[in-house]
Amino acid sequence: MEAEMLALDPADRQEYLEGHGLEEPGLYRLIHAGYRLLGLISFFTSGPKEVRAWTVPGGTVAAEAAGEIHTDFERGFIRAETVGWVDFAAAGGMREAKERGLVRSEGRDYVVQDGDIILFRFNV
Repeated sequence: MEAEMLALDPADRQEYLEGHGLEEPGLYRLIHAGYRLLGLISFFTSGPKEVRAWTVPGGTVAAEAAGEIHTDFERGFIRAETVGWVDFAAAGGMREAKERGLVRSEGRDYVVQDGDIILFRFNV
């Protein structure tokens, strides 16, 4: 079934899945199940050249998440400017999210949520 779906034009894949009572391909379901079983979450960082997802255990605090990017980020952590991905998408980007008051300034003990988009402020 997965092979049949992959042989289709990308525009037709969603219709194929829905016709079989599925919302997403098996690989996506496997990845999501693995994350749930292992207790992992993802947060995102975004800059002018790159958007990146980072995987951390659930319950990770902001300073530890910053340390996943670089140890200097954790050592010199000041704050995390954070917005959930749903608010980010609804606003159309970080600038508009800030203008709408959706971006929060969180301290080092903030528990990172799955799908957070974070700008880490630090000084080393």
